[in-house]
Amino acid sequence: MEIVETSLRGVLLIKPRVFQDPRGFFVETYRADLLAAAGVHEQFVQDNHSRSSRGVLRGLHYQLPHPQAKLCRVVQGKVLDIAVDIRIGSPSFGKWVGVVLSAENSHALYIPQGFAHGFVVRSETADFLYKCSDYYDAAGDCGVLWSDPALAIDWDTPSPILSAKDQRYLPLAQVPRERLPVYQP
Repeated sequence: MEIVETSLRGVLLIKPRVFQDPRGFFVETYRADLLAAAGVHEQFVQDNHSRSSRGVLRGLHYQLPHPQAKLCRVVQGKVLDIAVDIRIGSPSFGKWVGVVLSAENSHALYIPQGFAHGFVVRSETADFLYKCSDYYDAAGDCGVLWSDPALAIDWDTPSPILSAKDQRYLPLAQVPRERLPVYQP
């Protein structure tokens, strides 16, 4: 398993080894010891699975006061997965990184607490799985507008399919500061 630091400190791309033969394949998708060696010490407490159609965009989500680190992967289809640093005082505040996660590449993306997260589906359908370091808290559900011009995320999807909730989020500059996480060096 190769663990690669992305352009945002703490956001990691995980590239597992895939063993294929005529029977199919085997891939080790999670190793706590290897992630700990890379600085990831979360205990994941919840697994989620979503299935979406081409053009569905989910995000940009985060939650407070119970922030979640996420470990994301795709088991069917392909998505562009996005992490945005929204931590007040962070040197990379407002910066984002995007990676393609697919059943073909078997990659995973680790997103620490303090980042907004979203993805858009680039295949007919996609099954997106992610581990969370805290339980979902509907009262703490927050988000940033997916099309925030200041973030300038290249979703490469001209007319995404969005939930009503995701359409109502504010641009990052308009989110009240008390509704954003604080950078902890």
